[in-house]
Amino acid sequence: MALRLARMSRAERRAAVAAPHPFLGFVSHNVCAGRLRLHVREHLTPGAPAWVLLHGLAVSHRYLMPTAAALAPASVHVPDLPGFGLSDKPREIYGPRRHAEVVAAWMDRAGIGPAGVLGNSFGCQVAVELAIVRPDLVSALVLVGPTVDPAAASAAGQIGRWLRDLAREDPWQARILAADLRDAGPRRVLGTLRRCVEHRMDERLPLVGTVPTLLLRGERDPIAPRRWLERAAARTPNAMVGEVPLAGHNAVTTAGAAVAALAQSSGTSCRAASSALAPPPAEPAS
Repeated sequence: MALRLARMSRAERRAAVAAPHPFLGFVSHNVCAGRLRLHVREHLTPGAPAWVLLHGLAVSHRYLMPTAAALAPASVHVPDLPGFGLSDKPREIYGPRRHAEVVAAWMDRAGIGPAGVLGNSFGCQVAVELAIVRPDLVSALVLVGPTVDPAAASAAGQIGRWLRDLAREDPWQARILAADLRDAGPRRVLGTLRRCVEHRMDERLPLVGTVPTLLLRGERDPIAPRRWLERAAARTPNAMVGEVPLAGHNAVTTAGAAVAALAQSSGTSCRAASSALAPPPAEPAS
């Protein structure tokens, strides 16, 4: 029997590849963050809550657009991190902390925050660093498929899990990935992977303070297994764990509406009622 997959709709496919042209109320802006020019895909609603979405390794704003569209009519901001997508390509390869500093500089300049911050994969590491270095900018954290599980904290371990995930993703994503890999280039992708596996997410999570934190995974995600999310949540002061049915690692792409609904619930309280959420287990007594 063929594996049932979460899939993108036709409108979501169009939204993913529309930039820099307007689509579904989203427009592209080129903004300054220090000496860098960032491309940001935005849907602006005056007075509405703000969300900032941070993409993962080797990709860009493109694959986040299904979740971004479902979060509207909130004010939604989806930057391409330095070196990726349509943003500037500095020679330096940034790790999570440096990316977080750039995001903070952009948010300050744009007057964004406090905002809900949603990251996927490597973007979760950037989101956590942002919450640590600039807690005033973060009202809630939503970490979808967070990396890196300490059980596979190597480039080989992450690549192996990524290859397993390919069979659990919507094949149409290949078009998005091809564009993103072209924009980033192999040097930056491999260099960022090294930064990714060096970053100790499990040691950083206790430092995010009491910001409401939702750790999400697609139920078929081999990169962020359930046991890793449960351990991560147990180390995070105000966290809960949830799963998105039928989705793999890129739940933000193939199950954007479900991810957005859970994210909006978490924006006010991690105690938001949802059958998909469950509290993390207590840490075992030492």
